[in-house]
Amino acid sequence: MTHKSSFQKLLDFLDRLENEGLWYRLTHSRPETICVFVDVPGERWEVEFFADGHIEFERFRSSGDIEDESVLE
Repeated sequence: MTHKSSFQKLLDFLDRLENEGLWYRLTHSRPETICVFVDVPGERWEVEFFADGHIEFERFRSSGDIEDESVLE
């Protein structure tokens, strides 16, 4: 069984996003990670690729409610 490097996992994931036509951006806010922010209909994903090879995934889902500006106060 072969183990993919952290970098290869990241590249494979980005290829999958591009093949699906999904918008994403990369950030680097911690020394040991690269984070991929992905926008999909009704959701936002944060996928962190760590130097040691593990991946953490967090999904934020919309309730579908549209509110007015009063919620900003």
